[in-house]
Amino acid sequence: MASNDDLRSRALRLLDQEVRALATRLERVKPFALQETMVTAAAPSSRAQAAIEAHIQKAQFQLRRQIASYQAWLDTTEARLAPITRAQRRLTFLRLRFNAILSQFDIFADVMTQRSEHETGVWLRGLDEFAADALSLPGRPFDIPSAICYLDRGHGAAIRRTRTRLPGGTYNPVAIIRVPRERMIGGSGIGSSVAHEVGHQGAALLDLVNTLRPELRRMARKHGPQSQAWLMFERWISEIVADLWAVSRVGVAGPIGLIGVVSLPRVFVFRGSAGDPHPIPWIRVKLSCAMGKALYPDPQWDRLASIWNSFYPLAGLGVEQRQLFNLLESTVDDFASLLMEHRPEALRGASLYETLSGKDRRPAALRQLLERWRSHPHEMQAAPPSLALATLSQGKSDGILSPEAEAQTISRLLTYWAVTSALGDQASERPRSPLTTPATPPTSTKYLSGVLQ
Repeated sequence: MASNDDLRSRALRLLDQEVRALATRLERVKPFALQETMVTAAAPSSRAQAAIEAHIQKAQFQLRRQIASYQAWLDTTEARLAPITRAQRRLTFLRLRFNAILSQFDIFADVMTQRSEHETGVWLRGLDEFAADALSLPGRPFDIPSAICYLDRGHGAAIRRTRTRLPGGTYNPVAIIRVPRERMIGGSGIGSSVAHEVGHQGAALLDLVNTLRPELRRMARKHGPQSQAWLMFERWISEIVADLWAVSRVGVAGPIGLIGVVSLPRVFVFRGSAGDPHPIPWIRVKLSCAMGKALYPDPQWDRLASIWNSFYPLAGLGVEQRQLFNLLESTVDDFASLLMEHRPEALRGASLYETLSGKDRRPAALRQLLERWRSHPHEMQAAPPSLALATLSQGKSDGILSPEAEAQTISRLLTYWAVTSALGDQASERPRSPLTTPATPPTSTKYLSGVLQ
């Protein structure tokens, strides 16, 4: 049987071997620039890629220092005299830190690896540009963070916002938007999904949820018979403001895309749970239409709400359920008005209506723009990406543009935005604005000819 000294020696040697193996594996975490084989037009913006590489390299550097410190400590008299449990515990924490770095690396790898897929990678770079534009507001009340998109399975989109914590506790340097593959490539699909997720980022930067919740609680206290509705809106407000953002950026694509997500078996459309921040699907579509009507008055919003009613009529529900949905529906217009009039401190006195609504997003303006583009399709290239998707979605909703033509046009626009952005990155060492377009388009002015016919 080994002596205590021999056991300690063997234990310290094992710990030394383990930490050296850990250091070896850490060195195998290479920069993405050395691993990913993507065309230039598919690569994330130079600003986004630099932020990701710097984040990973900083984490590696810090862990290397901790590993070196531990190795040096193992050679000291203090380590030889300390309880073995202490030496093993320090290595365990190093291994946990290493696993956190790998988890962060895998999060970014999910985004980067798809950039090597034919066509998909270029579309993703185009979506990055759309996301940046959808996040942009007049007056620039905040710095626009880098956003990168990727595709994944699943029914709904999601965002890992910038400045939120990654595994291991460090802060995310870029906004990462997950888009369901089934949402590609119609305007109401990707437009509403990405604009909604961008809305979560914008709402966080403007602190909308925290500033709206006290107002909603006040309305609940003020309106006794309607208090239940206002308290439910308060619980759902984080998702509602993201839906508001989507409607403000891409117009009717917001609720139409939402209908595509929440059109579920009837039992689920009328079901909610106390801890779910998502509104009950039936009223959520009504809220989206009400917010669209408040932002951009037009008969289309009432028509769309009526269509939704025809899909899921209240007839057949229990008395209590019907009473609840009637109460919620009777309150949505007042709720939308409250949102429009809200003036968060971040907007320096401006209301949400003044900030989010734009004359160019009104349905009449979109219809006129689409009619012009049918004769001059190359002019779409100069339009902000979110305006282009709003216009195309309006045309499809009106029955002027077929789903096939819309998908073909959006595919070409995504490619155009990707190429333009990539060339802009190459032309300047400075990170450029996501809305800046080079003076000379990288493609022929006939690039979009015929796609709206």
